[in-house]
Amino acid sequence: MGLRSHEVRHLTLDDIKWASGEVLIRGKGGREDRLPLPADVGRAVAAYLKEGRARCSCRRVFVRLLAPHEGLASPTIASVVERALARAHISSTHKGAHLLRHSLATRMLRGGASLTQIGQVLRHQHTNTTEIYARVDQKTLRDLAQPWPGGVR
Repeated sequence: MGLRSHEVRHLTLDDIKWASGEVLIRGKGGREDRLPLPADVGRAVAAYLKEGRARCSCRRVFVRLLAPHEGLASPTIASVVERALARAHISSTHKGAHLLRHSLATRMLRGGASLTQIGQVLRHQHTNTTEIYARVDQKTLRDLAQPWPGGVR
């Protein structure tokens, strides 16, 4: 879904509207967005809540596995992503949770999505923020480059 780690960390049980298939995301600068909850994401969250989440009174969706069962701390999601990358034998210069946002944007760009569409998914307020993702995908940009008329100079 392209969420920022702090958006995932602060997600509460009350933010998920199962009947309407929506989730409330509290983003940067106090911005709130209601997003559709994709079916596969909904199933994964429901399975986690039923089988993986510790029973506790904390209203956060994602809580510590070990006591005290409270909302996750700031670096936790980055650590989870780093461990998953290591288990998958994926080497990247970027190791934090933000890598997932970059990966989503790059995949969308390679799939033909416009920067405007990518910016909407990532909930960027300014197009120039989304343009960073186009610069990151140098391979695709090289593949798109047309030969210079008259040959190389």
